[in-house]
Amino acid sequence: QRGGVLGVGRGGDRDEGQEGSQCQQMRFPHTFRPSLQVWVIRDISIRTCLEHGECGGAMAAMSNTDRLPGTRVAGAALILVGAKLGLHLLVAGSSPYEFHRDEFLYFAMGNHLRMLHMDFPPLIALLAEAVRFFSESSLVAYRLVPALAGAILVLLAVLTVREMGGGPTAQVMTAVLLIFNPLFLRTASLFQPVVLDQVWWMLGFLALVRLENTGEPRWWLMLGLAAGLGLLSKFSILFFGLAVLIGLLVTSQRRALLTRWPWITLGVALLVGAPSIIGQVTLGHPLLEQMAGLKQAQLARISFTEYLSDQVIWGPVAFLFALAGAVALLGRGPLARYRLVGVTALAAFALFASTRGKSYYVGPIYPVLFAAASVWADQLARPRLRALLVWGVPAATVVYCLAILPFGLPILPPEPMARYARATGIGAGVRANWGEQLALPQDYADMLGWREKAEAVAAVYRALPPEEQAETVLYGANYGQAGALEFYGRQFHLPPVISLAGSFYLFGPGSRSGRTLILLGVEREDLDDLTCASLEEVTRVRNRWAVPGEDDVPVLLCRQPSLTPQEIWRRNRPEWG
Repeated sequence: QRGGVLGVGRGGDRDEGQEGSQCQQMRFPHTFRPSLQVWVIRDISIRTCLEHGECGGAMAAMSNTDRLPGTRVAGAALILVGAKLGLHLLVAGSSPYEFHRDEFLYFAMGNHLRMLHMDFPPLIALLAEAVRFFSESSLVAYRLVPALAGAILVLLAVLTVREMGGGPTAQVMTAVLLIFNPLFLRTASLFQPVVLDQVWWMLGFLALVRLENTGEPRWWLMLGLAAGLGLLSKFSILFFGLAVLIGLLVTSQRRALLTRWPWITLGVALLVGAPSIIGQVTLGHPLLEQMAGLKQAQLARISFTEYLSDQVIWGPVAFLFALAGAVALLGRGPLARYRLVGVTALAAFALFASTRGKSYYVGPIYPVLFAAASVWADQLARPRLRALLVWGVPAATVVYCLAILPFGLPILPPEPMARYARATGIGAGVRANWGEQLALPQDYADMLGWREKAEAVAAVYRALPPEEQAETVLYGANYGQAGALEFYGRQFHLPPVISLAGSFYLFGPGSRSGRTLILLGVEREDLDDLTCASLEEVTRVRNRWAVPGEDDVPVLLCRQPSLTPQEIWRRNRPEWG
């Protein structure tokens, strides 16, 4: 009898002509369909077979598994995983760019870590604080985290290929498709929760495949763990949960909902992700306000055409190959047993499209689609078509990725990168979140000018008399500016930093009187009801490659302000966005 679908038994059909052997009547919980030309027998109790004395067939099958695909991870695939890790560390060590705007926010969240009282899933802040324990300012040290996550993502995809019955060729294909993809190169290069989100989705997909193969309830627990870790990383994991539910409802696996295991899975996810949920409840659900601001400023302008075209730009051949993987999962062939995975991926794609999600939001579905497509291609019965796909798809993917590699990895300095972007004419590569065309990819522009700003503020601060320095507070107009001041403040010995921007508002105004304020990124006309006995624009920090709003930034010196930082906090709410 085969393993039950997602832990629900199918009934006892035995192989023809094998009714007489107690050993052969045992339940083998992990077998592949013969149409895959692979029979992998796992979890057999050798002792039971020996006791009944009729183990020849079972032992022979086990002895042959090493020669069959799907039984081991290919060494070449593991080498590629290691190469991806090394590539990202090499780029981090030689990059002409500094930290990203968002990274400064996560560093600050780590400095003010309160696991149960944060507006943002806290895992990224916890990781930031862990890295800071070993190295306070090393770009390579912080970028090691996403590089490791990117390598783990490839490894999980390779393991999924193996679980689907794919041999070394399919495993290497999947690794190549993931490694040579601008989207996954970019996400594994930045200390952001995006790459963590991709890892937890892939772990969830692997759990679904293992559930189908083994019927073992423990894989429900792994699914719950993946969802819980996703809640600790990025709230977009909710789309994964909803997509899995849709998949269960529209496939034959819906009967699993009548068992206790899906609900145990939900409980595990909520338990592991509790810090994120508690933070939302205690702070009055800031996610809703954040999403409203995001929708108004960025998401409302995203069309389905743009959403779809961006998928193609990451790799036209890879995108078509992913579609082939979806068809293989949803069709009637050998991979149809994993239809739940295919429906989940398709549902996630539709959910993000219907809610005007950014094009990279759907990135987590591609690794499992690449895995399915690679298994399908490697097991085609037509030799010429198989050879064309097995060799042609990876080759085309590599060539395309190398041609647009500077869009995936920050390897070109700003001026050469701007020339390259103009020469390629790939407008989507330099399109900002709000729709404006920039000279550089927005992520790259967001990695410029931060140290210059901190140095300018430090120069103003050092020029103050010691007694005035003791009462000085720094203010950043947005989380990037405030985060950069706090990050470089340890190096430049700067005073406390405050800001009304998002998470910084939750960190509070501090205890200093703020009789002197140094304001970064605030124009005179933006002071509203704050007046100063003396207000001076000391300098402006200019960087033509930075994003609009960061390319010409004022530094104001305000003496004897009309409001203390504490009074400013009582009169304002956090500024999300």
